[in-house]
Amino acid sequence: MPSDRLFVQEAITASERIVTLAAGETAETLAADANTRDALLWNFTVLGEAIGRFALKDEFPEVEWHKPVSLRNRIVHGYWSADLDILIDAAQRSVPDLLNQLTGILVKLPS
Repeated sequence: MPSDRLFVQEAITASERIVTLAAGETAETLAADANTRDALLWNFTVLGEAIGRFALKDEFPEVEWHKPVSLRNRIVHGYWSADLDILIDAAQRSVPDLLNQLTGILVKLPS
């Protein structure tokens, strides 16, 4: 079974990609750019899946773990109803903070 360190690293990579993909984007520009939208959806899926598998969440109660997992579930089980305004808002407002938290957690995990 993969280690928590691997899951956090995967979540960091996905978060970095989300931040990069969402930079300067709006819901309207995403609606017109299927490649960026699909890449953003994929990385949110990876982020939620990695966080969902991270076993040490209870040790870091300050992180809102349920949000990326819930968004992943919404994307995977109801992608036709994914609201681009919510995706962009999460990518531009929430994910940068989550990325900082994940980076801080990674240094606390055994190598």
